[in-house]
Amino acid sequence: MKPCKSFDLIVLKHLNSTTIFGTTQGQYAFPFSSLSICQTKSPITKTTHIPPVTPQSLQKSISSSQWHFIEQISDTLTPTTISTALYNLRTSPTLVLQFTEYLNPNNTDIECYCLSIAIICQLPSPKSSLQFIKTLISSRRFSYNDVFNGLVAARERLGISSTIVFDLWIKGFCELKRADEAFKCFYLMKRKGVLPKIETCNNMLSLFIRSNHTHSTWVLFAEMFRLKINPTVYTYNIMVNLLCKEGKIKKAKEFIANMETLGLKPNVVTYNTIINGYCAKKDLDGAKRVFNRMKAKGIQPDTYSYGALISCMCKEERFNDASELMSKMEEIGLVPTAITYNTLIDGYCNKENLEMAFHYKDEMVKKGIQPSVSTYNSLIHALLFEGKESEAEDMMEEMRIEKLIPDAITYNILINGYSRSGNAQKAFALHDEMITKGAL
Repeated sequence: MKPCKSFDLIVLKHLNSTTIFGTTQGQYAFPFSSLSICQTKSPITKTTHIPPVTPQSLQKSISSSQWHFIEQISDTLTPTTISTALYNLRTSPTLVLQFTEYLNPNNTDIECYCLSIAIICQLPSPKSSLQFIKTLISSRRFSYNDVFNGLVAARERLGISSTIVFDLWIKGFCELKRADEAFKCFYLMKRKGVLPKIETCNNMLSLFIRSNHTHSTWVLFAEMFRLKINPTVYTYNIMVNLLCKEGKIKKAKEFIANMETLGLKPNVVTYNTIINGYCAKKDLDGAKRVFNRMKAKGIQPDTYSYGALISCMCKEERFNDASELMSKMEEIGLVPTAITYNTLIDGYCNKENLEMAFHYKDEMVKKGIQPSVSTYNSLIHALLFEGKESEAEDMMEEMRIEKLIPDAITYNILINGYSRSGNAQKAFALHDEMITKGAL
């Protein structure tokens, strides 16, 4: 047997650092006295040993941004090592945020996550903290109760008095549309004697209304008063909107009077909400009274104020009044939205006045307002109703040129139109096309 050839020690150290740890610096190579490789046909066996990572060495690696090395050792870390390193880095939220990308669910616990949240919440922008919180919530790894207790412990350990960790935690539930858990978190805060910010309460109120949790909306609003969480104009606007949706216009107006006694001034959104409430009840006169009152109080109506009235006028077939109001709106420099134009176009289509419908369609295009699918749906429906199939097809072609994708309403209008005219073949072809394109 031929004798083994000894390798130069420096070469072996370089080989060890580059092949095992993926770095040419050899920073994490471990000393050895001798190493030889024999020239035999037997397989070469290498044993590598990575010493246990201490909180101090992990902290040092994070502080020097050795992310590649941290990724390699992430499986060997323990929850205690991670949480201690995080605590030591409590004044470096940016580094902690970067480190969270390497947290491994297999060797982290709730303490690690809650410490991370409490530290990165100190960043000037809440965006990163909120995203991290939403990711944790979505994982469903821990219960809302366990996370709350973990955040309480993290705040106490870090000596943080701010409630931002809880406010962002509730906001995370709100953005994920998990209304019940958001409300439960609110009560956990209440029992702990920690009051959420008014913005957090407003987020919950908005979510409850969108989720049709009407009872929860009123309960939360009452709790806010009991806890002396001062409402804002935005808070009152949310509640006025709820009352208007319930058709309680008189009560909504009482709320506005109440907010004024608290020194809060109703804004254009407040009045627009009441105007929409009257319009929903087809009470144009009531809507106009509110419109005039807001102007008398020095609050200038906006595009939505005019749009609501124009829509109500069209529903009552008062098209001349609607057109006149549109002109007044433009005189004061307000540009109608596509929704306002669509209201007029749809109204004239229902009135079978295609000339005026196309007049407003052309006008919106001249003003640089892109017609929507709803615009074309109204026109196509009116054309087919009058038996003008060729012109309806021209509208469909125009939609394709404008890169507007027909929706289920478009297809249903076309199918019904061709069915009425006896063109069953075209109707079935459109039905198949609708299914193929998933427009259901």
